[in-house]
Amino acid sequence: MKRTLKIDPVTRIEGHAKVFINLDEAGALESAGLVVNELRGFEKILIGMEADRMPHVTARICGVCPTAHHIAACNALDHAAGVTPPPAALLLRELMYLGHIIHSHSLSIFVLQGPDLVLGLDADPGVRNIVGIVQANPELAKLALRLRSIGQKINEMVGGRGTHPVTSVAGGIAFTLDQEKLKALNEWVDEARGVLPQVVPAVKGLLMRALEAHPEMGEKWVVPSFGMGTVQDEGVSLIAGKLRVIDDTGATRVEFGIEDYDRYLRESVVEWSYMKKVQVELAGELHDYRVGPMARMNAARRFGTELADAEYAEFTRLGGAPCHTTVFQTYAKLIEIVWAVERAGEILRDKAIGGETRVPVRFQGGRGVGHVEAPRGTLIHDYQIDERGIVRAANLIVATQQNYSLINRSIEQSAQSHVIDRPDDRALLNAVEFSIRCYDPCLSCATHALGRMPLEIAVRRGAETVKTLRR
Repeated sequence: MKRTLKIDPVTRIEGHAKVFINLDEAGALESAGLVVNELRGFEKILIGMEADRMPHVTARICGVCPTAHHIAACNALDHAAGVTPPPAALLLRELMYLGHIIHSHSLSIFVLQGPDLVLGLDADPGVRNIVGIVQANPELAKLALRLRSIGQKINEMVGGRGTHPVTSVAGGIAFTLDQEKLKALNEWVDEARGVLPQVVPAVKGLLMRALEAHPEMGEKWVVPSFGMGTVQDEGVSLIAGKLRVIDDTGATRVEFGIEDYDRYLRESVVEWSYMKKVQVELAGELHDYRVGPMARMNAARRFGTELADAEYAEFTRLGGAPCHTTVFQTYAKLIEIVWAVERAGEILRDKAIGGETRVPVRFQGGRGVGHVEAPRGTLIHDYQIDERGIVRAANLIVATQQNYSLINRSIEQSAQSHVIDRPDDRALLNAVEFSIRCYDPCLSCATHALGRMPLEIAVRRGAETVKTLRR
């Protein structure tokens, strides 16, 4: 008899979603997918607002990645006004963003995925959480949370506020860096660098242990696909550069400026979810593709700093180049933390950071397109602005949309290898949710839900519900 398995909602991700897994009469996988169950509305909300408010309004789309929207909006407004911010402003924006990367990746690795890695996929869900990590490995938990805190402090110092930054504006940054702030920033970056020698091998060890305990994750959780990331001077870049699309062999298929994104990226709806998926169109063919830390590394293959490039060499030795193993996205986030700490130190040593930070801006009507590499992948803001500086149309493409097809394929793989034909119901919850967390999906950018979020799995044979599991 056919049956359907459900996970509703998926836990320890940013936002609200559920999973369906359909099995045929023989018990084999028929289909599976992630369902985003709330309507997205920000593209309509922005219409009629003053353009110069976009960096502050769009930062409130998400409490997890507000800095990504803040800077993407500023990049779009700079493009619309035809201005280039001064060097000091570009350095401060990048520094703010590096703090955001450190904070966000630390949250993903240690708080959202950490319980799975530290306690194991088969651990009781009642203890498989951040409290369980503190109890099981208090020293690692202390270092991890401190690293996250440092990232947030950098973001707050430069951004003016920790959760919803306010200092980046069209044409630059609304303050200049004084010596007191510079001293504090240097101390935090030095402290973060001192934490890395303990944190990096610890996380790598946990990941390797998980792969040893569940070898199918390394052998079967592999999704060859196209990938896209921002490249500047042939290295990974976060807030400036061209978008490079590679195929599953790592060969570059196209490279373009963000203003041309709509020549290649195609959004489409799916009938069973409110979130659109995005594919890349090349020579008339549509391809699923990956964005995010691993895609960025596959596209650029270098960072340009000593420790990060050394760690990337180890990454390619273990996972290949390009890498398509889903769980290695955790390792990619770890390497980006290393790079962010190193790059932040470089910026603070750059004398240009003390210069003028803003140029005048006037909107005369037209289009503004900007992007950043959000922690989860490429984020695009596209505005049509009239001659009075009012937004008349807006389009936002978030990373999770672009990873949507890949997430669904990973759900199928984890279900096939961990769920089907297993008597333990927890395997359904644990393996599928962990595969989703590898992408660190940020559904808060697309959904806004109210009320209680119970976890429920219904197991059906045809129209008959055999059993219901709740958490």
